[in-house]
Amino acid sequence: MSITLRQLEIFIAVAETAQVTKASKKLFVTQSAVSMALAELENQLGGSLFDRHGRSLLLNARGRFLLPLSKDITGQVSNIETIMSERNDKLEGSIEIVASTTLGNYILPYLIGAFKKVHPNVHVNLLVFNTRYAEKLVFDKEVDVGFVEGPLTGRDEVQWRPWFEDELVVLCGPTDPLAHNEVFDIDQDLKGKKWIMRESGSGTAASVRERFGKYMDDVNVVMEMGHPEAVKRAVESGAGITCLSALSICREAENGWLKSLKVEGLDMKRQLKIIQRKDTEISEALTEFLSFCDVMTICDDSRICLSSPWKLQSLLARHSAMKK
Repeated sequence: MSITLRQLEIFIAVAETAQVTKASKKLFVTQSAVSMALAELENQLGGSLFDRHGRSLLLNARGRFLLPLSKDITGQVSNIETIMSERNDKLEGSIEIVASTTLGNYILPYLIGAFKKVHPNVHVNLLVFNTRYAEKLVFDKEVDVGFVEGPLTGRDEVQWRPWFEDELVVLCGPTDPLAHNEVFDIDQDLKGKKWIMRESGSGTAASVRERFGKYMDDVNVVMEMGHPEAVKRAVESGAGITCLSALSICREAENGWLKSLKVEGLDMKRQLKIIQRKDTEISEALTEFLSFCDVMTICDDSRICLSSPWKLQSLLARHSAMKK
């Protein structure tokens, strides 16, 4: 029996979730189907791909070798399907989008790129500003739709609907004493630290201040910067610590350049929003794009690293399977 694409997809899901249960939920299949496919794959390859640690499955050397190859194979198959579907696509038009900084830099580019593969005749223009200015552009009818992370000013003409949830995390450099911790204790770890913050008007800065509340009195802000990349580089250099979206630090965390800490004692989750004017005329192209973006809401793990082409591609593949 030859190795199947489905076996590789299941192997990837187990590798990313480290559990059969979570992989089955991610792929919308039964646990027994996941276990069977994994056992068949290991049998065909002549050895195990994971080390079992209680309920967790951790990749062994063979599994680590197979994972990038599997992702490349499934990615190529997905590209073939997309390219072939383009031949029959008739959707045309243009979409003007604005996104606040985190979403505009770490999520929307991948979504737009995937959407363009399916609908190559639709022109998509993306502007990136902080939440305050993004809301103004929607209000002024300069754009068709906005994707924002921060609090809105409450203009009556602008309506919003929930998109998916994000979580703010504390970041420190690898040599910071906090890097040895798994969480950031708001009562114990706040004082004495130098903080690097996003600029005024940033949705992230507003969200941090709102959630920290009374604790902001103990936050020693030594720098404010207008872009999360600048903030991250300053933290890497040892200039201080910060609090940013978990969506913005995927690659740095995976490579060990930054340590991500969940905040203990505060709810740091926030609702990301899609905003439009109430009198906006929704075109066929915009309707299709908004439907495409709703793929983010079907993911139980929407706060994990989605600023990764592979993980987003996996979500989109699941979305397509559900629509068939």
